[in-house]
Amino acid sequence: MNTIALSIVVPCYNEGETIPHLLARYAKALEGREDIEVIIVNDGSKDTTKEVLDREQENFSFLKVIHVNPNAGYGNAVTTGLRASSGGIIGWTHGDLQTPPEDMLRALAIFKGHKGERPLFVKGKRYGRPLVDVVFTFGMSVFETLLFKKKLIDINAQPNVFSRSFLNYWDNPPKDFSLDLYAYVLAKNSGYEVKRFPVHFGKRFAGVSSWNTSWKNKVKFIKRTITFSIKLRSKNVENKAFPKILS
Repeated sequence: MNTIALSIVVPCYNEGETIPHLLARYAKALEGREDIEVIIVNDGSKDTTKEVLDREQENFSFLKVIHVNPNAGYGNAVTTGLRASSGGIIGWTHGDLQTPPEDMLRALAIFKGHKGERPLFVKGKRYGRPLVDVVFTFGMSVFETLLFKKKLIDINAQPNVFSRSFLNYWDNPPKDFSLDLYAYVLAKNSGYEVKRFPVHFGKRFAGVSSWNTSWKNKVKFIKRTITFSIKLRSKNVENKAFPKILS
């Protein structure tokens, strides 16, 4: 039985049209490797995602499928996949092909080449995005950096990769898109070394974003993020949110 070196969690919502192309890309990227698993978590999709995944599961030895029903949120889907993973190194990325599967292998290489004494958290840093999205991300980065007094930039960039032992310290992680912030802040505040690497952020293969479709949705996202950030900061001050991982 092969030991799994890397578990890749891919949350999906209404990606039935994209999944065959996504799996083809992973098959090409993972050719000749038997030590990597891809866990696709179908988060209560209302399109053909479930049918496509059930059909494709037999065609790819690296593929593991989890169905969550009803839809419980991006963060919940990611956490469900991570807890079901087998790898010593685990992480997650998008399922809409805006971030290439090959980025996970680049993150794994960075992780394997790490020689520092502190544990490592690897995270992408996006380029190639529309100017309005860059401005939006910059504003949120400034807010989070000032709030937590830690440099926190491009918080929602993918992929995120870390040792599975890091998962043991997650306490009631958020079920929505705030999970990216939660994991990033937890790593920073717990003394992890964070390494970033450039990743091209392209257009979606098909469908539309579940939140980044209008200024109205952006404002809702900002409000939710700020509310969660303030609560997380309050817990941090009270020393409840971030356990002492490093001695």
